[in-house]
Amino acid sequence: MIALLLASGLWAGLGALSTPALAQSQLLESVKQNPARAKALCDQMRGFNAQGLSATSKQAVAQIARQENLSPMDAEVLTTYVIGLHCPDVR
Repeated sequence: MIALLLASGLWAGLGALSTPALAQSQLLESVKQNPARAKALCDQMRGFNAQGLSATSKQAVAQIARQENLSPMDAEVLTTYVIGLHCPDVR
């Protein structure tokens, strides 16, 4: 089967699909292993809420992306993950 995938070029495509998922997994693991970072993000997102801004709004996600040096997509995944596990009171 692997020989068939290699011959057809599909193997390279399958490997490329896993790279973003692996990067996101490492990103989420970094927050899971560092509760202080998760708490700080929760506090920041509560601050967004206090200003009437949703923590998942484009503006909030863009700010987190800049400060964490992430793509907007990765910042959105990170904020959703942190909210779900560490601060469900954040909106």
